[in-house]
Amino acid sequence: MKFHLLTVGTSPREYKLLIDDYKKRITRFSHFDEINIQYKAKKNDTSNVIIKQEGKKILEKIPQKERIFLLDDKGKEYSSKGLASFLKNQMLLSQDCWFVIGGAYGFSDEVYASAYEKISLSKMTFNHHMAKLFFTEQFYRAMSILNNHPYHNA
Repeated sequence: MKFHLLTVGTSPREYKLLIDDYKKRITRFSHFDEINIQYKAKKNDTSNVIIKQEGKKILEKIPQKERIFLLDDKGKEYSSKGLASFLKNQMLLSQDCWFVIGGAYGFSDEVYASAYEKISLSKMTFNHHMAKLFFTEQFYRAMSILNNHPYHNA
């Protein structure tokens, strides 16, 4: 089973360095890769057009019948230990999991309809660069909990 993080857009270098560090740490415990998609908005594109186009690109990347979890401020919140338990349950299913971070305008209705669950990092809204950094850190923390690694010391 593999974990995938699909994001809209690429992160600036400052974020990328931190994100790549956590991704490297995660691979000690599990397969984890990041896929970036991008829609080049045209001058007159409305937010609805951008959402729909990004949604198409997201769904094109994810194989059918795989579990999709949207990182969305309206989703279920987990503690770090709760996320570890959630990931452990997903690993028992032996099915690839896709965590998706949308663009500035969120997700299309089609992406929401394809999602197995929505997960919230916080009630606050973060830009997608911060969400990617926070998620990779929390994913690493959850994996360290599952593997009795001392990173999480609560």
